[in-house]
Amino acid sequence: MAIFDFDGTLFNTVDDVVICFNKALKANNFPTLTYDEYIERLGGNIDEIVSLILNDQNTPENIELIKREYGKLYSESKKENSKPYPEILDLLNDLQSRNILLAINSNRTTPSIKQFVERYLSDIDFLEIEGHNEDYPSKPSPWGITKIIEKADVSLYDAIYIGDSKTDIKTAQNAGIDCVIVKWGYGNQKDYENEYILGVVDKPSEILNYF
Repeated sequence: MAIFDFDGTLFNTVDDVVICFNKALKANNFPTLTYDEYIERLGGNIDEIVSLILNDQNTPENIELIKREYGKLYSESKKENSKPYPEILDLLNDLQSRNILLAINSNRTTPSIKQFVERYLSDIDFLEIEGHNEDYPSKPSPWGITKIIEKADVSLYDAIYIGDSKTDIKTAQNAGIDCVIVKWGYGNQKDYENEYILGVVDKPSEILNYF
């Protein structure tokens, strides 16, 4: 079974996220951030990300203000810059043709993930899509992966989590499953050298080697 992270692994979504966050910050007289500064703050759920973005101004009131403003802007955005990474569709089709079960576990909300999947990956049959739900713990909690594996009725040894960052490594570790890290996302050299992971891949087709 292949369980994928979403942002930075299947889809390149950060440009639209940066645009909407900076609009939200500017509208409320907070300093805007650069692309690289956002990359450093991604990986958690929306509350954690906004807290890091606001830095020393991350009061509960400010977090809620920016989260609400960003949510409105992002929902209204056409998200024209957010698309699957090159060769991702080929990879998913190849795994599917080999009868490998496919799923997604992300800190993005489930409805948002499903919108992108329906638009770009409609031919892929994901067994389960587990996004962030405020009623349950987010990554690096193993909650989402555990739920997926229970539904798939597979052994922990038969599942691999595929992500791009330290959050994904910790999530896989907490769930007790193997992890492969991709280099085209938002990770860094320290993540690529983590002793827990099975390996690091430079392009999607290399993921097939682990199945």
